[in-house]
Amino acid sequence: MANNMELTECALKNKIKEMQFVCVELNLYLDTHPNDAAARADYLCFGEKLRALIDKYAELYGPLQNFGHTPTNTGCYVCSDWPWQ
Repeated sequence: MANNMELTECALKNKIKEMQFVCVELNLYLDTHPNDAAARADYLCFGEKLRALIDKYAELYGPLQNFGHTPTNTGCYVCSDWPWQ
């Protein structure tokens, strides 16, 4: 059985995936309905929530991507412990 830390990390990753899905779907909708103000507002709101989740994940567990999208030190993942260590 995984410990609570791993469950929390997994749950946070799942929430990020959910928000990414919502943002992509809203983006696709806005491609065909560019004047829908409510959809645009939803897109911006969910985009902010996604950014906050990604930032929270990076703060707790390190970057999700190796460059450009996290406030952590560039390249710090190379010097950190690897999953098997």
